Amino acid sequence: MLARLTLLSLLISPAQALATDIVGRASVIDGDTIDIQGTRIRFDGIDAPESRQRCMSATGEPYRCGKVSADALDAFLAESRPVSCHKTGSDRGRIVAICTRADGADVNRWLVASGYAIDWPKYSKGRYADEQRQAEAAGAGIWAGAFERPCVVRGSRCD
Repeated sequence: MLARLTLLSLLISPAQALATDIVGRASVIDGDTIDIQGTRIRFDGIDAPESRQRCMSATGEPYRCGKVSADALDAFLAESRPVSCHKTGSDRGRIVAICTRADGADVNRWLVASGYAIDWPKYSKGRYADEQRQAEAAGAGIWAGAFERPCVVRGSRCD
């Protein structure tokens, strides 16, 4: 009997692990938050410009970098649906997750690599540091001009 229970628990465990994944068509809330079927999901380890945030372009012109980030995310997600998000925690009523498109592309990593978000070492432990260095060196996205860290714009602690 014990052997059967142990075998059964081994068979159930992978299914329970998958229960933390949320899969579906994503609606973009902002550059680091999506909604899948009524569930708010914040991308783990990154921080994108706030919806109201303005940045400076390479020519010194202000632009709505939060909107640009959200629009780029929306276009990126539309290329390969559905989105699958693996829950890593929770934050203020939202799920925190690492998400991938149907083709396997890591959404969190793409946002940082494209310059639409920054690595947040406090939460990522540097998982996206290489992508951020490359985006900064290439002048991609927000790195083309000047910007304040999104946590500063929100008025919250960045460390």
